Amino acid sequence: MEMEQRVKNYWTQRSHDFGSVRKNELGNEMGEKWLREINVHLPERKSLTILDVGTGTGFFAVLLAQQGHRVEGIDLTPAMLEEARNLSAQRNLDITFREMDAQNLSYGDESFDVVISRNLTWTLPDPERAYAEWFRVLKPGGVLLNFDAEYAAHVRSHSTQNRKVSPDSPYGHVGMTDALQQENDEITLSMDIGHSRPEWDRQVLGKIGFCSCQIDREVGQRLLGALDLTTAPMFGIFARK
Repeated sequence: MEMEQRVKNYWTQRSHDFGSVRKNELGNEMGEKWLREINVHLPERKSLTILDVGTGTGFFAVLLAQQGHRVEGIDLTPAMLEEARNLSAQRNLDITFREMDAQNLSYGDESFDVVISRNLTWTLPDPERAYAEWFRVLKPGGVLLNFDAEYAAHVRSHSTQNRKVSPDSPYGHVGMTDALQQENDEITLSMDIGHSRPEWDRQVLGKIGFCSCQIDREVGQRLLGALDLTTAPMFGIFARK
């Protein structure tokens, strides 16, 4: 609980600047790139029920609701959810946002067609438990889309890539002070899953019961280009129940 509160405090301080970056991303060609990547893996139906786990300021939730899907977003940090609600309201979208632990969902079994997440798994004390919960709430034939990276490796490398970017950037850290950066680094290192990812994820998902699991190590380059971290490139994990 102590680390959970520390994480919430950190993202409370970061929520507004983080929301600005996500707005930039939605208004940038990067938003269209994300949509193309995601649509490749979605079930072929016009209206899906989608759970955005670790929604943050609502980027995936807004992106997918704009396509006509019914989306709910959950996050641990109320300040992030407030940013998400404001963004959704600005775009006249009907999205439900809830404060919830990604490792202990309050939804019933087989509630969603899709579970999607970004840059969350590495922050969780028990990612295997989270994966089991995400499996539980997926309908048979439902899909999991998880985009993540080994950010602890980036911190250990002492790289300064994307550490400070311009306010109009669609990616990276806006408004980072030295104190916030130190807090970010300490939290990141304490949350290091400590496994060889994403192969570890593939093994865990298979053990849980997913019938297929694809790994894409090039997704970060396609989406982010030069902004993709050289020391922690983004990977995609796509699994079907």
